[in-house]
Amino acid sequence: MQSALRSVNVTRYVTPLREGGSMPAIAEADDGFLYVIKFRGAGQGPRALIAELIGGEIARLLGLRVPELVFASLDEAFGRTEADEEIQDLLKFSVGLNLGLHYLSGAITYDPAVNTIDEELASKIVWLDALLMNMDRTCRNTNMLIWHKELWLIDHGAALYFHHSWQNWEEQSQKAFSLIKDHVLLPQASALETVDKEFRPLLSLERIQSIVSLIPDEWLEDGFFSTKEEHRQAYIKFLEMRLKSSEIFINEARNAREALI
Repeated sequence: MQSALRSVNVTRYVTPLREGGSMPAIAEADDGFLYVIKFRGAGQGPRALIAELIGGEIARLLGLRVPELVFASLDEAFGRTEADEEIQDLLKFSVGLNLGLHYLSGAITYDPAVNTIDEELASKIVWLDALLMNMDRTCRNTNMLIWHKELWLIDHGAALYFHHSWQNWEEQSQKAFSLIKDHVLLPQASALETVDKEFRPLLSLERIQSIVSLIPDEWLEDGFFSTKEEHRQAYIKFLEMRLKSSEIFINEARNAREALI
């Protein structure tokens, strides 16, 4: 079963990471560690945090390296002395529960021109991103870090993008993921079928339920569902249905790879 995430309190805003529209920041918590904080008050709201949580914990379950995720609480008084009005507004709208990723100090961005990834690992990451419909692992923005000579995955906030509207979400679960053609690791992903056979049994219904159960109630504020439990069940059902039809996204990725090479 999935362990509960640790909870920390944010004590010091260190520096913004002005990448994309989510405005994450490096911050210190009351456990003495630094975290990259993803704020619920940013443009995509709690949905980006839910995608980060589900994507990161599924990756971890599959044996891929992901920084520790923690629930990061922001006090109402926090940030009042922040001079930047944009950051002050972000902090004001993010009071309560946010998500933090352990800061990998000294890590460098993965560069496909410099770093070599073996075909098995590349296939595992491509499979994961096809499952999650993660559009954000491209040459322009790899969202991977090299830390202590090992590859770490970060930033799954753009995954599960169907949940920004929830329209036809059952149909979305059965769709190929055409954006996989832009994946930075696709040329090396020659073992997708082997990885599919390895990963599908690991993602049992019980394990999916355990990961989705981690989503805090206060992040489930979408009016599309009658109850928060119904909302959680939709995530579970989406992942369950997508796994059962994994050949759809596997075939899409294989065809896209053949077109590249």
